[in-house]
Amino acid sequence: PTPKSMKIAAPALLLTLAASSSSAGAFSPRSLSSASAGASQSRRPFFPPYDDGDGLSMVSQQAEQPPTDKSNYPTYGEWSPTSWTAKEDPLSPEFDDDERLSSALRRLHRCAPLVFAGEVRSLSEKLGRACRGQGFVLMGGDSLETFDDFHVDRVRDTFRVLLQMALVLTFGGGLPVIKVGKMAGQFVKSASTPDGFGTVETRDGTTLLSYVGDMINSSPFDPESRRHDPFNMVEAYHQSSQTLNILRAFSAGGYASMSRLHAWNLDFAEETEEGSRYRKFASKVDESLRFNRAIGIDTNDPVFERVDFYTGHDCRCLHYEGALTREDSISGNYYDCSAHLLVLGDEAKDPNCAHVEFARGVNNPLAVRVTEGWTPSDLVGAVNALNPLNEVGKIAVKVHMSPEAIQNNLPGLIRAVQRESLSVLWIADPGYGDVREAEDGCLLSRDFEGIRSQLRAYFDVMETTGAHPGGVSLDMT
Repeated sequence: PTPKSMKIAAPALLLTLAASSSSAGAFSPRSLSSASAGASQSRRPFFPPYDDGDGLSMVSQQAEQPPTDKSNYPTYGEWSPTSWTAKEDPLSPEFDDDERLSSALRRLHRCAPLVFAGEVRSLSEKLGRACRGQGFVLMGGDSLETFDDFHVDRVRDTFRVLLQMALVLTFGGGLPVIKVGKMAGQFVKSASTPDGFGTVETRDGTTLLSYVGDMINSSPFDPESRRHDPFNMVEAYHQSSQTLNILRAFSAGGYASMSRLHAWNLDFAEETEEGSRYRKFASKVDESLRFNRAIGIDTNDPVFERVDFYTGHDCRCLHYEGALTREDSISGNYYDCSAHLLVLGDEAKDPNCAHVEFARGVNNPLAVRVTEGWTPSDLVGAVNALNPLNEVGKIAVKVHMSPEAIQNNLPGLIRAVQRESLSVLWIADPGYGDVREAEDGCLLSRDFEGIRSQLRAYFDVMETTGAHPGGVSLDMT
């Protein structure tokens, strides 16, 4: 399917899942493990203010007063937003102009946070409730953002599709849906390679660095475009800022109002079977809203008019992430203010790698993408390294496997986590092995039946192991 048809069919797939949830028990609230509810809620350690070399302490704009007593802060090793530079880092890009890199990082240091500590804490609290079976995460967006594709309509349409899917899940599953857009920062390819950003591409005898995303280099096959340019990070910041402004306007400005259920349907879906099914579904919700109004419930209340919407992206370029890390002077915690949620991949297997070193020190919730090569000991080690205090709502595991691997490997991973009494939120991440290239060679798509099979396998395993199916993550283009 094309990106358009993917967006048409996505709500339809979730309609199917919601309809079958009563028999499969997929959405019934269920605690993750007996230890989840009692996991530590201790505060994170205090670290010195981040200084960019000019004596400027980077403090959250929400902060007002520093903590008065830091003696009770737990410690688990020295950490700073730049301590990752002392660790092995085969995945981050190499910039050949140190002066240009320093200039770009200084500019990012002075930029305002894209997200704020209070927003991140709000997401963590909701993810904690989802860990206990009281919520469901919906994450979706582009697999790779680009500078050229940015447009208000594109952001709006992605937001609108996520609202549609969230409505289906909320009404069909009976659980609050936590909406996370994979946007406003997804400018680096998420697929890891053995050589990270050092991979090369050869055409007609000419070898250049591979294109890895607009945050690092550009796609045209010429030496200047493929060079790693640190000022691409600055451009990525400014585009992310625009995207977040649009999302905040839509989520709080009335666009997400429940009274606009029918208007959410995309124009190109009007004449499709999926569009028809959505309209029928929206009509049922309309009936419920009319009933609420009839018994005196004010449906003009802000709870019906706005939604909480969060962002997340793959944590690949640590220069960018570190430069946007800020200390909240109220709590003493550090937050990566580039996004609410950060996603790690296979690099999380190594507790001594640069990405784990960086991620363990920020107070953002983290998602770890687990593929078929992961063992129970790999997962337990990663969770312990990233969440040594076993905080509820800190770690999500995105299950990115074939249906067969989900059935064969996932139960062992879940049981290992349960044995160690670790707090983990399990999220389905379908699309494994289903990427296909269109005839023109320019468009990648995913087989929808493959995605459906992976989701069904995921819900089956959640049911048999007693784990809570905590969410789904979809690449919509």
